[in-house]
Amino acid sequence: MIEIKAVKKITVTEQIMEQIAELIRSGQLKPGDQLPTERDLAERLGVTRGRVREALRALSLVGLIEIRAGEGSFVTRRETPLSKETIVWMFHHEIGNLDEVYAARKLIETEVYVAVARMASAGDIESLELLLDEIRRKLETGSVEEHLNLLDRLDLRAGELCGNGIYSKLMQTMVHLRRETSLRLLSVPGAKENGLNSRSQVLSRLKRQDPVEAAQAMADFFSESASFYRQIGGTAE
Repeated sequence: MIEIKAVKKITVTEQIMEQIAELIRSGQLKPGDQLPTERDLAERLGVTRGRVREALRALSLVGLIEIRAGEGSFVTRRETPLSKETIVWMFHHEIGNLDEVYAARKLIETEVYVAVARMASAGDIESLELLLDEIRRKLETGSVEEHLNLLDRLDLRAGELCGNGIYSKLMQTMVHLRRETSLRLLSVPGAKENGLNSRSQVLSRLKRQDPVEAAQAMADFFSESASFYRQIGGTAE
């Protein structure tokens, strides 16, 4: 007897992804076009901004759009957009193994920050410090999601400053892949403070604009992160 599996329900996030993907595939949104804001999309679609943000991150993961910190989301300049079926498939199949995600984060985020140390100006690094100051100011009053959004802005900005377009795209991918795990981790008492201290140390050493120092700072960052993760029952190494 042939095996027939139950039909999988399509989530709200997937429906948003499919609608935007279809607008791009059909040419209603063209390469280089800016998408409506998260707020505007949420109102038009009748969903929360969190769902819209999740869908946009997934679309950036597969390279259909580009998210630029402080500017918005733009259709990627590419000749053949991926089909909406491919986008949904990748959304489900690229984020299954948390330890693999952690290993990829360690590799890619380290390379991004090392490149920042090599390429960025003092003014560029100051822009990262301003974002860190905002995280610090809102540590006590902001929600876990707001805190993570600020961390995402910090890393996306680093991706923009690293001087490598592929690294920038990979950083966008990491920001998406780590999101659900990060939301859970940051809900643990002390997690936000621990993360802030670690990132403060990274930026403090980044100011020396020494790639070797930056690499060591990121090694320390991920070592502390792994230690904290193990303490609360995780398995990341």
